Amino acid sequence: MLGNFTYHNPTKLIFGQDAIDALAAELEAYGPNVQLVYGGGSIKRNGIYDQVVAALAAAGKNVVEDAGVMPNPTVEKLYEGARIARENHVDLILAVGGGSCIDYAKAVAVSANLPEGVDPWQKYWVNFDEPAVDLDVIPVGSVLTMVGTGSEMNCGSVITNHGAKMKVGHVFADARVFPRFAVLNPEFTYTLPRYQMVAGIFDIMNHITEQYFSGTDDSTSDYLAEGLMRSLVRASRAAVRDPRDYEARSNIMWCATWALNTLIAQGKSTDWEVHMLGQAVGAHTDATHGMTLSAVALPYYRLVMPYGLEKFARFATSVWGVSPEGRTTEELAAAGLDAMEAWMREIGCVMSISELGADESMLEGLADSTLIMQGGYHVLTRDEVISIFRASL
Repeated sequence: MLGNFTYHNPTKLIFGQDAIDALAAELEAYGPNVQLVYGGGSIKRNGIYDQVVAALAAAGKNVVEDAGVMPNPTVEKLYEGARIARENHVDLILAVGGGSCIDYAKAVAVSANLPEGVDPWQKYWVNFDEPAVDLDVIPVGSVLTMVGTGSEMNCGSVITNHGAKMKVGHVFADARVFPRFAVLNPEFTYTLPRYQMVAGIFDIMNHITEQYFSGTDDSTSDYLAEGLMRSLVRASRAAVRDPRDYEARSNIMWCATWALNTLIAQGKSTDWEVHMLGQAVGAHTDATHGMTLSAVALPYYRLVMPYGLEKFARFATSVWGVSPEGRTTEELAAAGLDAMEAWMREIGCVMSISELGADESMLEGLADSTLIMQGGYHVLTRDEVISIFRASL
């Protein structure tokens, strides 16, 4: 393990088939005005909305609804949500949905009470400032209905600015941005369309590999990551066969939370370049986040593999069970990526950005929208970024 670190995660998790029963009591800790955040209305069709509203009523809350959160929350929607929170003197933002809803709720939480004239997009997603110590950051809670992002137990918030062709994630350092609680019932994910389920599964996998493919020391974090990846692969295959397999869906939900609650990043460097490439695709196409990652991941990892050969070889044996017998280190490492590709195709991941609406004419613009990270095995050049996108077509 490298360096010195402090690990603190204040989010309370309420997990299981009866988790929603605890919501009313959890709400009692907060003031009377609740901003209820959700997306396109599926929670009304599947009955989750009624259960949440009943808990809010039982807790005696005044509810203002903030519906219509899109899969890639926009800066315009953020401005709208901040206005709703400010005008209604909101005491808690309750996000019911997946990562987009929770990301959006966090963004509203740090933006609603900014001084007049301060643009939250510029402050948080361009300058990457932190909330002022004296800023009233509104508490956030969540009821999870789609897994993948881990947003229910972290400080990250991704916002899209179509005008600037940028999709930017800010992982806040301020612990006030963590959701105060998260209600996790795996059954709430049953009605999710298969495409969205698979997108979430690959998002989880990539969260882990972004943290795994960095560093060369013997790190406990890497052993934890390997266990999470093995669990995810096993559960994903079961869930694709039967989306109502509770054991599989519960393991996927738990993997998602622990993949990105900062635990497996402790004591090591991390990469995140696949996310930067994928988010560039998302900024230009508005495609589903997890599928933008699956479309670019393999070309990226095959390009950087020679720079982190030992870890890629370890990935092959420890995660995919590839035998090293008769293989060079290079052959073993490549076989591990081949095994990941076979799994991705098996569960139904998108394998090219052309499937998401990108084409050759967009490569320069995609490169312009890609942030270059420093923590992986190799820092990309612009030409390499373009070559990755071209290989992803």
